[in-house]
Amino acid sequence: MGPIKNDTGSFYLDKPEPERGTLLALRSLLLDHDGDITETVKYGMPCFTCRGRILCYLWTDRATGHPYILMADGNRLHNPALEQGNRARMKILRVDPNADLPVDTIRAVLDEAIALHDKI
Repeated sequence: MGPIKNDTGSFYLDKPEPERGTLLALRSLLLDHDGDITETVKYGMPCFTCRGRILCYLWTDRATGHPYILMADGNRLHNPALEQGNRARMKILRVDPNADLPVDTIRAVLDEAIALHDKI
């Protein structure tokens, strides 16, 4: 995992704890999951791409402030931990900043999303 870029740094560093630590841990997990995953900024939020295609974003819930991973092609993913809500294309994976990261679930979602991107 590389250093935080200036264009994403304020997103992470402006958050209070424990959300900041959770977001930084999620960032690390995403970047370390696959060597082809890179980070940029789109729509003012950290965006993670894999082999040139958008994989997911990191964001926080307005009401709770809790982080979540927004999966770009979530409507094609079938992991039960993902929530569709009223989104047409994307699903989210909520993360409780006061609990251990659901690492196995996150990795399973990422594996499914990367496999989907490789088929498209």
